[in-house]
Formats: sequence, C-alpha cells, structure tokens
Amino acid sequence: MSTIIGIVSNISDKVQIGKISKFLKSSVIWVLGTAITIFIGVLSLEGTLTSSVDGLSAKGIKAVAANVIPVLGKALSDSVDTVLGCTILLKNAVGVVGMVVIVSICIIPIIKLSVLTISYNLTTAIAEPIADKRIVKLLEQITGTFKLLLAVTFFVSILLIIGLALTLKISNTGMMYR
Repeated sequence: MSTIIGIVSNISDKVQIGKISKFLKSSVIWVLGTAITIFIGVLSLEGTLTSSVDGLSAKGIKAVAANVIPVLGKALSDSVDTVLGCTILLKNAVGVVGMVVIVSICIIPIIKLSVLTISYNLTTAIAEPIADKRIVKLLEQITGTFKLLLAVTFFVSILLIIGLALTLKISNTGMMYR
C-alpha cells in the first residue's frame, strides 16, 4: 500500500499523499520490530520452561522403570538413558542439516532483493541528471520498497533460524536435566 500511494503521489501533480506513504512505511518497520521482540521473548521463555519439564519427565521415566519393574527395572532404566542419548545425537545431526538447508533457502531471496535494490539505486543515480524529477522520486520510492522488502525477508529469515536454534537448544537442555 505504501508503494502504491507513493507511486500515485509521484505521478500526479494534483494528488500529494507522500506523507501517508512514509507513515505506512515507518509503521511497517515499527510493527516488524515489535513482532521480532515479542517472538524472541516468548520463544525464550517457552524454551526455558519446556526444557525443565522435559528433563523432569526423563528423570520420572527412569525412576518408574527402575522401581516398578522388579527384576529388569535397572537394566530397563539404563536402556532408556541410552535411547534418550541416541535420540539427542540423531536430533543434533538432523538439526545441523536443517540449519544449513534453512540458511540456503533463506539466502536466495535475500540475494535477489539485494541485487534489485542495488539496480534500482543505480538506475536512480543515472536517471537523476537526465530524467524528470517525478520519475527520479518514483524510482527512489520503489528503491525504498525493495529495501523494506529486504528488511522484512531478512528479519523473517532470522526469526526462522532463531526459532530452529531455540528448538534444538530446548531439547538439548531438557536431556541435560536427566
């Protein structure tokens, strides 16, 4: 919407609504920053609480296995410990591969948007001495939109990576408590 309003404002001499476009753009930036802060805060709190509960659950399973089953309880309890350790090892391997895949998926749109932003900046710089002032402002508006899209894509990618990293940390910390 910010881009559309900016284009209309730059093309028309009668309709001047460029300030609304700037307001919408700054609103998007503020909402994005607030959402990132809330997301990281909630995910961190949830990770701390979940890992404690997971660790206590693992201890509880071992205690029940050791004490309830008369003859084989201790052996079964030790095997539960071994199985939990193997699942952590497998989860970490999958987590590392997952992180590499997520980063490689996220980097492609970031590179494309960076190239588009640089191209439009260069076009604006070349067009300034030879083109009409409104066209230059229009190109600057589109460059600003690409910068905003780049910021949104970058922050969403960071949130995805942080979410995956915290998920991996949660399960590791839970197994530490056993």
